[in-house]
Amino acid sequence: MSTPASGRAARPDPVVGLDACAERTVDPQRVAGARDRGLSPVDARRLAELFRLLGDPNRVRMLYTLLEAGELCVCDLAQAVEVQEASVSNALRLLRTAGVVRNRRDGRKVYYRLDDSHVRLLLDLSAEHVRHSDG
Repeated sequence: MSTPASGRAARPDPVVGLDACAERTVDPQRVAGARDRGLSPVDARRLAELFRLLGDPNRVRMLYTLLEAGELCVCDLAQAVEVQEASVSNALRLLRTAGVVRNRRDGRKVYYRLDDSHVRLLLDLSAEHVRHSDG
């Protein structure tokens, strides 16, 4: 055991012990298979960007409101989630650019809905996960 500058013996981190291999050996076949089935660096970056977008509670509330309502104009969505229209509009622009929502214009109003069933599935599974882990 090493001794830090303070003169006291350093204690091993028990969390590292749980999360690290006790014996370091590599199975090349398993590694190659995992690498082949894993995400590419480009896809991992895109997914991380999506999760960053979903990391904002107001945006998540907007998406769940659209999940339940189907389609809402910006002013109705702002009222439903109790957030300023300008903030809702800005958030929807980010989500539209990321392909999470799509919009349609009807005269002077812009309506938003979830982009596709993948987004619906992601939201449904995420909510189920949160509810399950509460239990």
